[in-house]
Amino acid sequence: MKKNKGRKIYKTKEKNYYGKSPAGKAFSAGLSVLLIGGIGFIGYSIAEPIVNYSKKKGDNTSTTSISEQLEQGSELSTDIIGETIPPAENIGVEDFRAAAVTTLDLTSIDSLNAALSRIPQNLNIEYVEVPLKVSGGEVYYLSSAFYATQSGAIQSSLTLSEIVKAVKDAGYKPAAIISTFKDHILPRTDRAGGYITEATDEQWIDNNADSGGKPWASPYSDIALKYISELVTEAADAGFEKIICSDMVYPDFRSYDLEILGSKVSSSNRYMALTSAANVFYDTAVSKGASMQIEVSAEDLLKGKNDVISQPMMLNVSSIVLNINIDSISYGVYTNETVYEFSGTASDKVKKMLQLVSDNLRGFRNIAVRISGSSVGTDELIKAKEVIGEFGYRSFVIG
Repeated sequence: MKKNKGRKIYKTKEKNYYGKSPAGKAFSAGLSVLLIGGIGFIGYSIAEPIVNYSKKKGDNTSTTSISEQLEQGSELSTDIIGETIPPAENIGVEDFRAAAVTTLDLTSIDSLNAALSRIPQNLNIEYVEVPLKVSGGEVYYLSSAFYATQSGAIQSSLTLSEIVKAVKDAGYKPAAIISTFKDHILPRTDRAGGYITEATDEQWIDNNADSGGKPWASPYSDIALKYISELVTEAADAGFEKIICSDMVYPDFRSYDLEILGSKVSSSNRYMALTSAANVFYDTAVSKGASMQIEVSAEDLLKGKNDVISQPMMLNVSSIVLNINIDSISYGVYTNETVYEFSGTASDKVKKMLQLVSDNLRGFRNIAVRISGSSVGTDELIKAKEVIGEFGYRSFVIG
């Protein structure tokens, strides 16, 4: 295939890691409060790519907003909003050395223990990342959150206390991965948890229904924010020391989708909804004694989907995990202008991806590179880890 020339690729220079200035912290905290209040007002007016024309008569999208719950003295609202805590009080420059288990490892306690025993001993691993909620919306522990129990999202019989105990008994610290807005289950259970078309008040799905179109959870939805905050709270209360929030992205909206969903998803400041949501989850985690990181997909960054990290000064979160999925990028990354091909070993692919996306991460104090994928063995993933040092990164996640 003839490859477009696309943009010119430059090797990145060594990164400068720095924190936020006092003025920046104050600006971030103040603006976060304003944005969170704005989200409560925006509510459910937003939607996703294609209209789901199977909307039933009598569907109700009205729910109690965060602001209304605060007026009523709701305990749940207090848990969500919390108090903005300056990042410097919770996050410092550190080495993050982790291995990740899979959802298959969470089918039983024996499976989890076996996976923990396979973690390489020569990498000085300190944390084990556990996928508690994954892309698509499935939950891999016995959650008591309302929408997890009512939607059929729960896929594992393990409790959080069992998972935490197994990780600690193996000599590691537990970290939780929680997928946020790439959730197709929540909005199917309650349409107000997803995107709603502006003019017709119908549920948006990301393709035609006949082609398998799915709804997505929306950062403009109070229901989605509450649900994710409940999961963050459960994980932190159970003893997970770090909460890693992934999939903080918008769907791949097409021109027609942007028209029917309105200016909120097409404006240049749509990043505000995602950064504000990240600050809500951060405050929730920190109030429970945990820290929080945002995981971003290298493939998404290459496609220009960097909304949540585009304004570092607006984020309370200073720690980023860059996920380079070898399986996914091996098929190429397609953008409107270029097809990026990744060939060779896992190390070759990681090096090329870091050359392309490292500049997106400027402004963050702590950056870890996650090298994931099941198409290559653990040994090759470990070899690929050595490449990240060439770009100034010390922290890593394997798996």
